[in-house]
Amino acid sequence: MGSFDLLAQDGSARRGSLQLAHGTVQTPTFMPVGTAATVKGLTPRDLREIKSQIILANTYHLWMRPGRDTIVAAGGLHHFMQWPGPILTDSGGFQVFSLESRRKLERDGVTFSSHIDGSVHTFTPENVIEFQEALGVDIAMVLDVCVKLPADQKELEASVELTTHWAQRSKAAHKRPETLVFAIMQGGLNESLRDRSARDIVELDFPGYAIGGLSVGETRDDMYKFARSSAALLPAEKPRYLMGVGTVRDLVMAVDCGVDMFDCVYPTRCGRNGRAITRSGDLSIRNAVFTRDFGPLEARCPCMVCTTFSRAYLSHLFRANEMLGPQLLSYHNVYVLNELMEEARQAIADKRWAPFRDAALAGTTR
Repeated sequence: MGSFDLLAQDGSARRGSLQLAHGTVQTPTFMPVGTAATVKGLTPRDLREIKSQIILANTYHLWMRPGRDTIVAAGGLHHFMQWPGPILTDSGGFQVFSLESRRKLERDGVTFSSHIDGSVHTFTPENVIEFQEALGVDIAMVLDVCVKLPADQKELEASVELTTHWAQRSKAAHKRPETLVFAIMQGGLNESLRDRSARDIVELDFPGYAIGGLSVGETRDDMYKFARSSAALLPAEKPRYLMGVGTVRDLVMAVDCGVDMFDCVYPTRCGRNGRAITRSGDLSIRNAVFTRDFGPLEARCPCMVCTTFSRAYLSHLFRANEMLGPQLLSYHNVYVLNELMEEARQAIADKRWAPFRDAALAGTTR
């Protein structure tokens, strides 16, 4: 179940349509991050209003709380969080591997201590897939070995080998046809290892592929370089997902590299911290210059926040520590990225990607 249609291409930029159990996703697309079954500060109604097509939730955090049994008893993750559209869950591998002092990596899986109460858990390729399928999500990610950069050759080689081994086991564990399973490429900033990783996972014939091991400490130039070369190694007829990018510049450049799907906590984290994303660059709404600025947050933006509230009011909310401030900025920030992707899809379809890309990049430094 599920299919991907490549509808248009302009240079390396791609316009596609991904059919999933809970709806169709037009690509390129940005996925807001709902780590613990909620996109921070935004209701499901908000997400629909700001044109979010698919959201991401986190296996590690949902495993810790509320746990599989509670979500299954609620009728699955869609019912539990009242989000009717598609959901992608990451494997939790990134979170586990960030717990360096709390984990033990073995060929069978990874054992770790919870950051909440210290309880001990084990992730294997099989139980991570089974957990995501039990939640009823549309896309499940395989368990992989994520390496923080910079990393030495031996560490990267071990990551690639074990990630492929776990991908094989994940594919064998897959039982629910309504849940698509995506594999993940690793290899850091090593072209030969990325080539090897891509060949190994493509041979397994997954319905989609993620480019992992980027946006984990490398320079932006390196990220763009390896995103482009990595995308070129993946099948044109399958969706490509670059994990962990969410600024205007990074999204535009990643689309230019030939990638279709993206996620990041950046827009909602910025929203909670008084940082507004605009197409002409980010701004800090706490700055004194905005206290008597009665203009919209962004004049060109048609979102509810920009057509209703002034910069002065938003600045006041943050200075007064009112919870509405983070909610409104998060709403606007995610809207900006969704609108950017909508315009990118149209530009690719109209064969005017290059001028659209250049104009978008000229307006922002982030």
